[in-house]
Amino acid sequence: IPELGWALGACSTPGCRWVLGQPPAVPQIPPATLSQEQWLLFTQVLHHGVVAPDPGVVAPDPGVVAPDLGVVLAPDGSTVALAPLLTGIEVGLKQASGWPGPTLEASPDPLYAVTISEALGTSYLMAHRAGGTNQSTLGPAGCWDDVDDPQNYTLLGPPSPIPDAMANGAMDGVLLGAQLARGPLPLGDLLRSYYGTGNGTEMRRPPSSYRRREFRLLTGPEKLEKEVAAMLRVLKVLPPTQELLEDLGPEEVVAIARRAARDFTEVYVACPAIIPRCMWGARPYRGTPTPLTLPLSFIYIHHTLEPAAPCFSFSSCSRAMRSMQSFHQDTRGWDDIGYSFVVGSDGYLYQGRGWHWVGAHTKGYNSKGYGVGYVGDFSSTLPDADILALVRDELLPCAVRMGKLQQNYTVRGHRQLGHTECPGSALFQEIRTWHGFK
Repeated sequence: IPELGWALGACSTPGCRWVLGQPPAVPQIPPATLSQEQWLLFTQVLHHGVVAPDPGVVAPDPGVVAPDLGVVLAPDGSTVALAPLLTGIEVGLKQASGWPGPTLEASPDPLYAVTISEALGTSYLMAHRAGGTNQSTLGPAGCWDDVDDPQNYTLLGPPSPIPDAMANGAMDGVLLGAQLARGPLPLGDLLRSYYGTGNGTEMRRPPSSYRRREFRLLTGPEKLEKEVAAMLRVLKVLPPTQELLEDLGPEEVVAIARRAARDFTEVYVACPAIIPRCMWGARPYRGTPTPLTLPLSFIYIHHTLEPAAPCFSFSSCSRAMRSMQSFHQDTRGWDDIGYSFVVGSDGYLYQGRGWHWVGAHTKGYNSKGYGVGYVGDFSSTLPDADILALVRDELLPCAVRMGKLQQNYTVRGHRQLGHTECPGSALFQEIRTWHGFK
């Protein structure tokens, strides 16, 4: 299957072909392992791939959406590009069989070359030449037309060489490729265990929801910088890209690689993933939202109470979000769901009002801080330790670095500012230990 993906265009860039060679011929008839329906789906998806836009083409104006092809919706609610996923798997399988990989002094790691380092290096090279920023090279996210029957995926902004789906596919390609390099596994079992739900993981979450954490443990910024720099040096001698990099000196290579690794780590590794409104099925905002004046000074922690049970999957957390929004709009008469962000026990944050709009979470204080609600009743029990850390150790430091939250922010529980037991006695005692609590 990975080889078929390779033949159908998953490995179409100069660096990837330098690692894996020219792709095999596309079979004229479906392999025996695929039904006609599977074959049709596979060829349709992989003939497109996620391709970087021509650097000579001006990106669409902000706000113009563009479809993104070559991606699939995973059970955990993340969208994954197939090309870097399958090429990472292919390299892992080859390494397990004793394949030596490309031979060149100071060669890049083949696993990173076919998944992320070439894409990062070339996109940041283009941004360097154009004087751009990471906004033109990373992101955006996107949404499916129907998460129960996904057919079309649309980006939420101008396309870039590395949209969120490409980043997810690259991280998964590295993680699964590294796992396969240690010893081959049946591919179906590997993918079901990694992306599937109800597979007996300790925290009731699929391993794919831990991709950012696991990628961080495997690949620090220094390692990623080293791989991007090595890939740029390879591209400098390959005929298809030689001319593009011929005037690039060693210091510029290092500077581009450092910036690319830093930005990728900040956006996709150090900061938590946030499920956008269109993915959980949000209704439109009623009226005109009021903008916040950033950075804010406060974080207010809540629990939802209703739903009382934590949600452990994308589907159940999405239902909880829709239920809360309906209650807030139809019963409370609010313009939208009240919280700025909601935390699921599936390992993801869900966008409510978001970073820029005044919420309806903490009466009298909505314009002063963000309201972050944990799905569930935490009067006597706590969310899992890693779900607490998602806000404490990832969201809050990320918000400071992004300029959304002041560095000397204050954390408070909802009960400190109103007549309520929220966020529950157990959760309130927990946040009393957090940095910034007063």
